[in-house]
Amino acid sequence: MERFAYDKLVEWKKSKDRKPLILNGARQVGKTWLLKEFGRREYEDVAYINCDEVTAMQDAFTDFDTARLIRVFSALSNVTIRPGRTLIILDEIQIIPRGLTSLKYFCENASEYHIAVAGSLLGIGLHEGTGFPVGKVDEINLYPLSFGEFLIALGKQKLLESIKTHNWQETSALSSMYIELLRQYYYVGGMPEVVKKYAEEQDVLLVRSIQKQILADYRRDFSKHVPSELLPKVNMIWDSVPAQLAKENKKFIYSAVKKGGRAKEFENAIQWLVDAGLVYKVLRISKVEKPLKFYEDLEAFKLFFVDLGLLGALSEVDAKDVLVNNNAFTEYKGAFTEQYVLQELKGLDNKVYYHTKERSALEIDFVIQKANVYPIEVKAEENLRSKSLRTLYDENSNLRPVRFSMADYREQEWMVNVPLYLASEWIDNAE
Repeated sequence: MERFAYDKLVEWKKSKDRKPLILNGARQVGKTWLLKEFGRREYEDVAYINCDEVTAMQDAFTDFDTARLIRVFSALSNVTIRPGRTLIILDEIQIIPRGLTSLKYFCENASEYHIAVAGSLLGIGLHEGTGFPVGKVDEINLYPLSFGEFLIALGKQKLLESIKTHNWQETSALSSMYIELLRQYYYVGGMPEVVKKYAEEQDVLLVRSIQKQILADYRRDFSKHVPSELLPKVNMIWDSVPAQLAKENKKFIYSAVKKGGRAKEFENAIQWLVDAGLVYKVLRISKVEKPLKFYEDLEAFKLFFVDLGLLGALSEVDAKDVLVNNNAFTEYKGAFTEQYVLQELKGLDNKVYYHTKERSALEIDFVIQKANVYPIEVKAEENLRSKSLRTLYDENSNLRPVRFSMADYREQEWMVNVPLYLASEWIDNAE
């Protein structure tokens, strides 16, 4: 299985200003596998330690003497650690808060050692009072597999290569093949274990079984990590996301979670899920103009899942509705298609917003800022009417409107239509 984040790890290794690395990501997105694979390919040795399984690690950080810690890591991993030749991997680092703090001292006093840590955001992002090594670490974010990575996993490398030629018109000639694979991605999603099994066995029932197991594991994580007084609210928010996304207006409504619900009651539960990397919070902006951050509305937002396949599993969507019928594209108020596009945007580390105008029907599904500002409309079908985009462009012709839909690639004078299967590649190369 190939992950695009691998290239970022190689860049980290070669960097003259390399610092200890934190590989961030939600539980079960493949952090451990990727670091081990990186170490196997790029280093002579790997000193791997699972902090949750090696009990001696609990007592290792009595101080931050890096020379002593290197000796401890070497003894516990049974590997001779050599600067530049050995990759040190400390897995489940969230178990030992002082282990995170130690990265500061490796940065300042022992930068010749290549050290990478991984751990669930359930722990790394949520330890209060921990001396997090701000400014002393490099960070890489890992997400579920993108559609491009899904193509590689299914042995469709040539189709991905066609996308990367950026000959959009020629790629459109293969649209039926891409749409069929996109339909499969809608059902399978991007969790590595699920994708691997699907690639090997093409068993949709097994796919759903693994997805449900991951969801059950997340529930157990809630019980383990969430304060008892907050746990019921976290579960309520988690369970409400599919219904919130199925609304025509996908703005998060507290009263849809609980009758009479208010922000004050649920905002901590939402933030916990966001910090854990299990939901994405997309804020509204009051104005589509650079810099977008100036126009954030902290009171209005949409919530999306970490993974498209898990959304389908939690929603109990039938396999035939996704893999046989067109329901995934045409029904559910476009929920799965918006989730898909959001996931592709987040996988590129974009800060994503949406926009509505008060007392107006104008709504822009997503907005991102690169050198230019891109208002984005998402269409689950081939419907090419884009009244909101046109209205916005007429107000500000410096914007670069884009519509992701099931239609073929088409450039118009004021906007561009991009097929859904090209979303990630097109945005990644937009200026």
